[in-house]
Amino acid sequence: MQYIQDISIYTHEVKQSKFIAHLMPYTLYEEKLQSLKNEHPKARHFVTALRYLNEFDQVVEHSSDDGEPKGTSGKPSLMVLQGQEIINSAVIIVRYFGGTKLGTGGLVRAYSDAVNLVVSQSHLVTYEKEVQKEVKIAYNDIRLVEYTCKELGIEIIKKDFESEVIYTLQATEEKMEKFFLST
Repeated sequence: MQYIQDISIYTHEVKQSKFIAHLMPYTLYEEKLQSLKNEHPKARHFVTALRYLNEFDQVVEHSSDDGEPKGTSGKPSLMVLQGQEIINSAVIIVRYFGGTKLGTGGLVRAYSDAVNLVVSQSHLVTYEKEVQKEVKIAYNDIRLVEYTCKELGIEIIKKDFESEVIYTLQATEEKMEKFFLST
């Protein structure tokens, strides 16, 4: 599985109709949809598809045809995300109608192509499940722990300084294992 970290945009044109595909992290989806509707008031459709992992590690999927004929836009866009095994990501395709009707097959191809093209030019990152762990450390070991975290690419989420120091760390299981072996 893979995901995107930045917004990627690609414009695909079919018979004077423009399909502007925006691929983004799922966390930016709601905000980006609103800003695109404001940026493109004359656009006919805002077709969406998204896939993300919920708190139970289940893949949640959703798509919307936004006024296009049923099953001709949202579902084909979602199928591209499924086929590329993209998660925690969303795609919004802004469509400007060019005057020529594409038919159901033409719409399916146009939306699928737009999503495939934006995916092909995007930098995708391999997904690795991360865990959080609390670590109790002595004050004189703070530098060593922070140095080790930086070297292994472990994120320090929270630091509590009381009678002892408690760090909340987040990383993959593999990185956590290396951390505990080296400290």
